[in-house]
Amino acid sequence: MPASALGELLRMAGMDEPAPGEVVFTGADPVFPTRYRVGTAGAAALAAIGVAASELWRLRSGGGRQRLGVDIRATAASLRSSRYLRVNGAPPSEVWDPMSGFYPVAGDRWLSIHSNFTAHRKAMLRVLGTAADRAAAEEASRRWDGNELEDAIHAAGGCAGLARQPAEWALHPQSAAVAAQPLIEITRIGDAPAEPLRAGERPLSGVRMLDLTRVLAGPTCGRTLAEHGADVLKIGAAHIPDMKITEIDTGVGKLSALLDLRKPDELATLRELLREADVFSQSYRPGTLAARGFSPEDAARLRPGVVCVSLSAWGGTGPWRNRRGFDSIVQTVSGMAFEHGSKPRYLPVSAIDHVSGYLMAFGTIVALGRRAREGGSWLVRVSLARTGRWIMDFGNLADAAIAGVAAELPAQEIERLTTEIDAPVGRVRHLKPVLSMSETQPRWTRPPVPAGYHRACWP
Repeated sequence: MPASALGELLRMAGMDEPAPGEVVFTGADPVFPTRYRVGTAGAAALAAIGVAASELWRLRSGGGRQRLGVDIRATAASLRSSRYLRVNGAPPSEVWDPMSGFYPVAGDRWLSIHSNFTAHRKAMLRVLGTAADRAAAEEASRRWDGNELEDAIHAAGGCAGLARQPAEWALHPQSAAVAAQPLIEITRIGDAPAEPLRAGERPLSGVRMLDLTRVLAGPTCGRTLAEHGADVLKIGAAHIPDMKITEIDTGVGKLSALLDLRKPDELATLRELLREADVFSQSYRPGTLAARGFSPEDAARLRPGVVCVSLSAWGGTGPWRNRRGFDSIVQTVSGMAFEHGSKPRYLPVSAIDHVSGYLMAFGTIVALGRRAREGGSWLVRVSLARTGRWIMDFGNLADAAIAGVAAELPAQEIERLTTEIDAPVGRVRHLKPVLSMSETQPRWTRPPVPAGYHRACWP
């Protein structure tokens, strides 16, 4: 199954399928107790990254294609990589806000509310009319119709999703819009001369990426490009909250700087950075950066030949196209949260987030290859909801297949999958890259750093 999924991804990108034996998959789902084939989906996306990176290396070096390997068990672990993060031997403190999660609503239904960010938490509390007390908030939510509370929280600037069975979601207009969207869009958005790949020892050597994403999917894309040699500069802002555990986990291999885009001089700094960038990746809510002059078309005019990468929750079509969304919310509204019974619960891995990040990285590398061969500026678009549908399309494992599957990997397996690096925050243990390549083995050369550790400039 991962081989056929890999072929599907390569065909979407107009790439040839690998020769027999060129890509080897090991292991199989289930790795964790979920009926979804999350390891298979992630492994296919990682293998596609490998094929695209191998092709970019062939363009650079003139050599042949590389032999690739992907371990499905290691892939599944990578879909919850922060779980295996250790700083000075200890796990970081939990980032899941106690006010986040499933709330009862009228009609014995459930609503997932995301409140891990302060603004979202305040929004949901304003709507419910309570203090930050979980019992009081649940008592208030019981008096609401689920659809109405979902809409009210979004209207207030928060984020929530009514738990729907797959059949109910299939009737929703946003579901129809998502179903019609491509899994990955790679579109030429401007003219520019072909750009030969710069000299270097790795597939993405010399490639500069501006990473204006946060949480998991977008940062996973940047971390993945860094493991193939890209210089990735993460741009955050002091006034925008982050999730520190994920900042460390997805910050491996990156530089990190802060810019306040409300200030004209710092907005000008971002423009100057973009003029020298190859990739501009962002996951702001649709329209947010465009209002500041950083739409994909603006970026292509400012830096002809740029590859813009855009992540959204729901894609560019449908009534929810401008709504906020997270992995947990997509799971909830699409029916994935009902995989094991009548009460919803989240998957044991953040598969939608991480696989979306891998698909973004794959599309980016494909676009860089097209730029090298034919020129042009490019736009790569991925949405969480469409990735979730793709994972569901793999079909469910039978209950018997996951009976007795352990909730965690054995300690010795975790030890084999992780490595350590000295960082400004201490000694960090994190997962190794999953993908193996015969000539340009993926690796990171920079440790994770606190947000804003570096100046906003290219190395």
